[in-house]
Amino acid sequence: MKIISWNVNGVRAVAKKGFATQIKNWDADIICLQETKAQDAEVKQALSDIADYNVYSYSAIRKGYSGTSILTKEHPKNINYGLGIDAHDQEGRVITAEYDSFYLLTAYIPNSGSELGRLDYRKTWDDDFTKYLKTLQKKKPVIACGDFNVAHQPIDLARPKENYNKTSGYTQQEIDGMTALLGSGFVDTYRHLRPDEKGYSWWSARFGAREKNIGWRIDYFIVSDSFLPSVVDSFIMPSEMGSDHCPVALVIK
Repeated sequence: MKIISWNVNGVRAVAKKGFATQIKNWDADIICLQETKAQDAEVKQALSDIADYNVYSYSAIRKGYSGTSILTKEHPKNINYGLGIDAHDQEGRVITAEYDSFYLLTAYIPNSGSELGRLDYRKTWDDDFTKYLKTLQKKKPVIACGDFNVAHQPIDLARPKENYNKTSGYTQQEIDGMTALLGSGFVDTYRHLRPDEKGYSWWSARFGAREKNIGWRIDYFIVSDSFLPSVVDSFIMPSEMGSDHCPVALVIK
């Protein structure tokens, strides 16, 4: 089974850039999207020419902001929207699909902001998100994918010294949040399989960062420790265009 996760930076925008063809070429069983920037009806309209997938979307109350979606060939046993915490569930950031042998989440973790104005909120989110995953994990293994808006280790961004504790996504508080999550019985699949590989999934739109590969790895597939034997591969797809992020993929057996 192949699962692909992508922060599309606007599903309506990416739909105009050949997204249907990309999906056909990927031949993935499940596709998880983040930052759809559209209401539920607009998501389904944007994806209306994509066959063979059931579409589930979760939009923010604020129009044109945030939002997540799951495209899946197999009907899930259940779908759940949000974390069940009203303070977090205004922005359409998490969808949980239950399958026979695992839970799958698409998650768009809040950005702490250019001036780190949401850093305190981000800590609360990280704590509550980790608790949510731990609760799910008591029932069956969890696969959590999406834009986690943090580079966990220096290898995960091109310029760690310049950005440490100055830039959203690489403050010690955000790093600690990811460390706590991974310490709760979860594994970063890409880093587990590729401990020394430098790969990035997001690039600034400025200064030709993507062409120069001055990037960050902030998009992840995280799985329960117990599910690790089922992981065949975890990789980044930097040649796929259409967003300031590229897709990441997980292959499981």
